[in-house]
Amino acid sequence: MRVPVADSHTHLDMQQGTVADALAKAASVGVHTVIQVGCDVAGSRWAAETAAAYEPVWAAVALHPNEAPRLVLGDPEPPAGGRPRPVRAPGGDAALDAALAEIDALAALPQVRGVGETGLDHFRTGPEGMAAQEYSFRRHIDIAKRHGKALVIHDREAHADVLRVLQEEGAPETVVFHCYSGDAAMAEVCARHGYYLSFAGNVTFKNAQPLRDALAVAPLDRILVETDAPFLTPMPYRGRPNAPYLIPLTLRAMAEVRGIDEDALATAVAANTARAFAY
Repeated sequence: MRVPVADSHTHLDMQQGTVADALAKAASVGVHTVIQVGCDVAGSRWAAETAAAYEPVWAAVALHPNEAPRLVLGDPEPPAGGRPRPVRAPGGDAALDAALAEIDALAALPQVRGVGETGLDHFRTGPEGMAAQEYSFRRHIDIAKRHGKALVIHDREAHADVLRVLQEEGAPETVVFHCYSGDAAMAEVCARHGYYLSFAGNVTFKNAQPLRDALAVAPLDRILVETDAPFLTPMPYRGRPNAPYLIPLTLRAMAEVRGIDEDALATAVAANTARAFAY
């Protein structure tokens, strides 16, 4: 790409090879900054340490929405032919609060530019875990506001509840919907609130017309691009592991949806990401 952009959401710790190799390969195609996102305490520590060690890396720290119920309920073996039993682990609530305290401490570090990915996931978490998930989400909102960091949201089949909690708690100044999964109507709601919408490789999938419709109506100054690597590899490489160097494929597909040239979209996305994550 002629205009450098940032990968606003990636998981280098889940990708093959070294961090240095991944960053060099990304830089070779015009991806000069990546936001490394933690999903649990260990991953968040790694994100902060990696951001401190590598100039092109910034960190986001959090407990993934599916991590909170695991800490509270435990991680039992599923009974034969059924769903996992909601077995409460000893000190489960204390374990969640202790993990959140560590995320709070990490969020104060200067190389940490986001609190996330947090939010709600009604696809993988059943009713027995929703209270812990929502409690964790509310705590992350507070952490983001107190430290002045972007709130990075994971929203899977939970659109209305995510928007409700943001309204009830009062959203931080900067909110990023990672791997945006809503439709055009929700994009318009997000636009009214000034939220950022980050689009991943799934916007290139044949069955993703609702995402393209959302991209078409999103304000140009609120659009980001991401990999969520190693997941959501864009076409035509769907099926192989994703990585930041594949950002150009997603960005070009996004430019086609918007009806603007690649450089114009890249310029907007670069400015948006720098504004959202204050780098």
